[in-house]
Amino acid sequence: MARQTPFNTIKRYRWQEFGLFIIPFMILLLAMTQLLLARSVRAGLIPTSSLSTKNLPTIQGLIPVLGIIIFFFAINFLLSFTFPRADQVLLPLVGLLSGIGVLMALRIGPNLFPPDPTLGTRQLFWVVLGLVTFLVTLFGLRRIEWLKNTYYIWAILGIFMVGITLAHSLRANLNSPTHDQLNIGPLNLQPSELLKIFLVIYFAAYLSKNLDEFAGDDFRIGSIHLPLPPAKILINLLIMLGLALLLFLGIRELGLALLIYGIFLCMIYLGSGKLRYVLSGLVIFFILGFIGYALFGYVRARFDVLGFDVVNWQKWSAADQDFAQNSGLQIVQGLLALSSGGIIGAGIGLGHPTFVPVVQSDMIFTALGEELGLAGLFAILGIYLLLIYRGFRIAMETTDTFSKLLASGLTSIFAIQTIIIIAGNMKILPLTGIPLPFLSYGGSSIIANYIIVGILLRISHNTVMEREGLA
Repeated sequence: MARQTPFNTIKRYRWQEFGLFIIPFMILLLAMTQLLLARSVRAGLIPTSSLSTKNLPTIQGLIPVLGIIIFFFAINFLLSFTFPRADQVLLPLVGLLSGIGVLMALRIGPNLFPPDPTLGTRQLFWVVLGLVTFLVTLFGLRRIEWLKNTYYIWAILGIFMVGITLAHSLRANLNSPTHDQLNIGPLNLQPSELLKIFLVIYFAAYLSKNLDEFAGDDFRIGSIHLPLPPAKILINLLIMLGLALLLFLGIRELGLALLIYGIFLCMIYLGSGKLRYVLSGLVIFFILGFIGYALFGYVRARFDVLGFDVVNWQKWSAADQDFAQNSGLQIVQGLLALSSGGIIGAGIGLGHPTFVPVVQSDMIFTALGEELGLAGLFAILGIYLLLIYRGFRIAMETTDTFSKLLASGLTSIFAIQTIIIIAGNMKILPLTGIPLPFLSYGGSSIIANYIIVGILLRISHNTVMEREGLA
């Protein structure tokens, strides 16, 4: 074994990751500075005509962003000596998104109705807790095969957690949406955030163990071949999918049902490589969607918003105005916020994003659009695309089927969740209550997302170690 020298230590340091952290953190510092200056100008403490370097905020005002920077650089230092071969691009992307999420919580909280001045502090706490969870996942998950061998336990645990939430929602109005929240003391947790990870582990393990089944005939009814997976695989997967969707039918979370079904279709395609299975699943999805539309009033209300004409507001009837001020208020205000942002936005702290209901979670994309503009939204979408690309690249480089399916499935969570919530904010899909990864306020979502990042980095590290013969 080679002797460790200072030169070897410097050489193995995660310099690429370190360099990729610098520019995002400079952006966060500049954005935080602008937010503090905008608050001072709006409060009348600083006249716009006399802005100068003397008006720059103190170090104390920059503490939230400086805290994020310190934590991520500390993790970069730690990983350089423990996981030097893990992917070095994923964490800087996540750090930038998390920083923007904390920044927007700091910006939005004091202007909510009623004000919530501690919103940004709580978001920073959740990010720190998420980073701790990330480290626990990365260090604790030494062998990915352990997840494969215990996949039934994770699936049962996830469904049990959501089952508890279902029991709390039985007294809710059947035509009104409820939230999959589990109250534990002062904490409001969403078991579904962990359920999506558990289901990916289950699907990846089951599919990897039954790949030979996909080589057989499609699902058959007598002599008729249907474009569906073989009966053995289809039945087992549908049991897990059906249980998950049944729970969401009870707690009225349309967005989570879409997310779970999307994960199911992705895993089927990743395991089989047959597009016809996905197309058949989409047909079934539209049939189930029509049934849900016919049975539940809250589903119809979500779809009614899609057909509402916001552009020609001069021609609104009295009924249209009533709809825009009640059922359609969130989407209408969100679209107005997006349009008012223009190309370059109003600037951090200079817009009015809190006119949009629940902007801190469901509609954070519209707040970003108003204050960062179309250019800022394209930049954020680019970050998500890079994040998804790195996740799939980690999956492509793995040497075993389970790790490949697991990394791909976990990355698909980021992709599907981002598409669903952004499309809902832009009135392309029905608006759902799922969070935008790393940007929306919410502790359960942040912790779950950091668990995913931890698993991806562990897979990346193990893959390189195996290829170098060091595992």
